[in-house]
Amino acid sequence: MTTYLDYNATTPVLPEVADLVYKMMVSEFGNAGSRTHEFGLSAKRAVEKAREQVAHVVSAVKTEVIFTSGATESNNIAILGLREHAVATGKKHIITTKIEHKAVLEPVQFLESQGFDVTYLNVGSNGLIDLEEFKSQLRDDTLLVSIMHVNNETGAIQPISDVCAALASHDAYFHVDAAQSFGKYSIDLKNPRIDFISASGHKLYAPKGIGSLVIRRRGFIKPPLMPIFFGGGQEKGLRPGTLAVPLIAGFGYACELASKNSQEWCEHAAALKQNLVVALQILGAQINGENTSPFVLNFSIPGVNSEAAIVMLKSIVAISNGSACTSSSYTPSHVLSAMGLSPERIAGAMRMSWSHQTKTLPIDEICNALKALL
Repeated sequence: MTTYLDYNATTPVLPEVADLVYKMMVSEFGNAGSRTHEFGLSAKRAVEKAREQVAHVVSAVKTEVIFTSGATESNNIAILGLREHAVATGKKHIITTKIEHKAVLEPVQFLESQGFDVTYLNVGSNGLIDLEEFKSQLRDDTLLVSIMHVNNETGAIQPISDVCAALASHDAYFHVDAAQSFGKYSIDLKNPRIDFISASGHKLYAPKGIGSLVIRRRGFIKPPLMPIFFGGGQEKGLRPGTLAVPLIAGFGYACELASKNSQEWCEHAAALKQNLVVALQILGAQINGENTSPFVLNFSIPGVNSEAAIVMLKSIVAISNGSACTSSSYTPSHVLSAMGLSPERIAGAMRMSWSHQTKTLPIDEICNALKALL
């Protein structure tokens, strides 16, 4: 049976989470906005419980959590929602990185087309930003800093706590795309200097179509976000539309399970990764990225093309060679390109990602298949 190793693209829903989602769909199916009967009140209670479960992951309070369809929407609200404030204050400078997910880069590029000034931070061959470069780019008119926590392709973990320290005396808003780390590698996300945190349920063993945006207050002051679409007053007016109660409840429960088990999950994932790295290095594998998440490995083997390798490995493991959001385009990875890797190394890059549910990796079968391509 093929082993699924594309968890960075999406995760299976945990059985206990799926059971709760099913229950909320067929038995407790009320609209959380209906407050005149028990069906609606029960749905409302489920939503508020989930809000607490999500907030707990990053030491926020439940009033700072709004539910969205996923990290892409959360990113758009955090970035585009500051537009009116930027125009009113004249602060129209944004700092981000060259390796962000398209869900950050494209909203930022839209604002750039509207007259905003954007600084795209470089990364080294290790996939990490240079903190001194970041500090040097901060300006009085810097409105927003948006830096992902864990890269979806390489797993490189950016120095979020150091960025927070650098922003201690600056009033720029700090947004973190935490799609790959929320609930799994969350310690840095508890830093109160982070204003906005985006998360996706389907990266954390919850259903697709649900996510959240944590919007931290500064003291008692809410960040000046405005809605980017309209049609109702749900989610504090920032995200209109009937709440997807079953998905929200499932996401909340997944967050609770992650909060309880994340350390054990990380230790198991790290052990899997270490064994794989040792085996692949015998084949001359080059590891792409440093200071990386225990849940993912991006590597290239000189002389091996990733497309050929994926076909060869098809019956053994399900893997990818980049972001699932752009996999149909077959363009070189903008992440690996920004790292300055050679075209040959980029063309050979493969990404394997797993979870606590992955009991073992078929390492011998993987290596034997790759050897056949050398």
